[in-house]
Amino acid sequence: MKTSAIIAVIGTPLSGKSTLALNLAAAYAQQHHNALWIDFLTGDCFIVTPSGAQKTKNVSLSPAALNEIQKDFFPVIIDMGTAPLSQTILQMATAILVPTEAKPQKLFQTRELLSGLYTVLPRDLIYVVLNKYSAEDKINASDIKKQLGCDILGAIALDETLPSLNRFESFVFSNPKGLAAKYVFQLLKTIQTNKILEKGAALQKRREKIVPLRPAAERFETPTSSPVKTAAISRFEKEELPRDPKILLKRNILKQLSSELNLKKLDTETGNDPKKMALLRQKTKQAVEAIMEREKMFVGGKTDKEQFIKEILDEALALGPLEELLADPAITEIMVNNKDQIYIEKNGRVSLSPSIFTSNAQLLGIIERIVAPLGRRIDEKTPYVDARLPDGSRVHAIIPPLALKGPTLTIRKFPEKNFEMRDLIRFGSVTEEIADFLRAAVETRLNCVISGGTGSGKTTLLNILSSFIPDNDRIVTVEDSAELRLPQPHVVQLESRPPNIEGSGAVTIRDLVKNTLRMRPDRIIVGECRDGAALDMLQAMNTGHDGSLTTIHANSPRDCLSRLETLVMMAGMDLPSRAIREQIGSAIHLIIQQSRLADGSRKITHICEVTGMEKEIITLADVMIFKQQGIDHTGKVIGKFEFTGYVPRFIHDLEKKGLRVPKGFFTKKPAGSKGG
Repeated sequence: MKTSAIIAVIGTPLSGKSTLALNLAAAYAQQHHNALWIDFLTGDCFIVTPSGAQKTKNVSLSPAALNEIQKDFFPVIIDMGTAPLSQTILQMATAILVPTEAKPQKLFQTRELLSGLYTVLPRDLIYVVLNKYSAEDKINASDIKKQLGCDILGAIALDETLPSLNRFESFVFSNPKGLAAKYVFQLLKTIQTNKILEKGAALQKRREKIVPLRPAAERFETPTSSPVKTAAISRFEKEELPRDPKILLKRNILKQLSSELNLKKLDTETGNDPKKMALLRQKTKQAVEAIMEREKMFVGGKTDKEQFIKEILDEALALGPLEELLADPAITEIMVNNKDQIYIEKNGRVSLSPSIFTSNAQLLGIIERIVAPLGRRIDEKTPYVDARLPDGSRVHAIIPPLALKGPTLTIRKFPEKNFEMRDLIRFGSVTEEIADFLRAAVETRLNCVISGGTGSGKTTLLNILSSFIPDNDRIVTVEDSAELRLPQPHVVQLESRPPNIEGSGAVTIRDLVKNTLRMRPDRIIVGECRDGAALDMLQAMNTGHDGSLTTIHANSPRDCLSRLETLVMMAGMDLPSRAIREQIGSAIHLIIQQSRLADGSRKITHICEVTGMEKEIITLADVMIFKQQGIDHTGKVIGKFEFTGYVPRFIHDLEKKGLRVPKGFFTKKPAGSKGG
């Protein structure tokens, strides 16, 4: 009985896996062996004898079944295709053949595949075979060995005289004296002369004593129709082999940079020093150029090469593909679903960006680069974080195992220049009369709540309203991530703190709001009320800190009151509903509803005065509303702002305080120009 053997044929897409597997089985058959060829992807099985290949019933690929099959067939050749790799087959294989072509793109892909295989299998089991080899190939054998980092076992020649065959037809049978068949027989002779299968069987027996075979169901990843999983395995997942050769080039260069330069340490040492950062970037650029020269990597003309190197430097030292998106002033939101999918909001419209990351590991590195300077962390124990960029843009990140498809990142961009009220007037979010009214409300020290949904512009409006606060007022701000940028000189900014590695040391918004009361504030601004801090905020408003501002997530003014009541209950004080409502009714003076409409525009849709209590209900009076009248042919919302004719109570106090009385809302009429 011949030595039992399982030959696994693995390769990148369109590398000639099926051609090598079937024709090698045919070559064995010509030597009067009964070989079995199995298509792992479809489950098709063919018995290959000297008379040809005949399809047979599908077989199980469990360890027991494979051991039984080897008694009847020599060898068993399994075409792994582009399916997820089976750990069982790889561990039972006595040889693993990796076909490739002598083309730069194919060689880069194959090197990536080999690097992944070498992390889990002995090198002595893995052999490379050149497919469609021609003496006219521009890349010679020594270059191929250098690029792949291994020797070449053999080749299959490019035979232009062969007719077009389907994947179940063998040229060893149809044209046994042809050039391609001659190379296959030479490959078989090399395998036999060097006793590759015998050596693999001996190595496999030694490995079985040390590492038991894993179950057949255990794979590098769950079965899908996606391409084969290869490359270095990150903390969270096994990376998918990229189809874009430029991504492969980038990943390869970034790996070599990591081994040649301790970028993480150097990046930390530079801090925020622009001169040190420029020197580090120049040093890294020289290293990238040296790698490309050494590895003979070509990416087109001079312009293409410069852009390619810039992208690598951005990913190694900055925020990668996010750099260009952050630099575009028209983009207001960046939503990274995973390394291959980045959505942006531009001019109110959401679209898919062509930019992608080279890998999820690189995306995770960029997230860590964002949060590390802020003293935040993100890891398996704390897999989500809120942070900010140096320009104040809000960042939220969540990583596996909570994010199933890879690290996820959301950036709410802040403009380089603070928006002012005249900008909102220009955008059509408000009119001059409404702006005048809001200025008067802030100057009169009304307690205002800005209500709205996610992305409706609450924080932007809060920033603008805060600018109306007089310079001589002492302002204390409380936020999860410091985003407010106030122009006044007398401002104290406080920021909450997450727990440390031991799970202690957290400082919540509620803790900070309590502390503000001991800091002699004239005004308290809470970035967002989202928990029991709402109770402390209401108490501050009711105890001499008039003119305070905050935001809350709610879809209407009435919903805003209900949500405030719910948040107060979260404080755990077990207050009756009427007491909570009385607190809200006396503390809150004005609710400003901000909405994001169907066309992406943001508008103030309601301004309501809280007028007190009637029995168990907090009463509201609309001062202004936005009435939507339709949508034009471009999808733009058509509507108008209208004052209801209701005159708020604080108007009567303005003249007594010597403040300018706003105009335009004493009678029911349109509030200036149409919105839309």
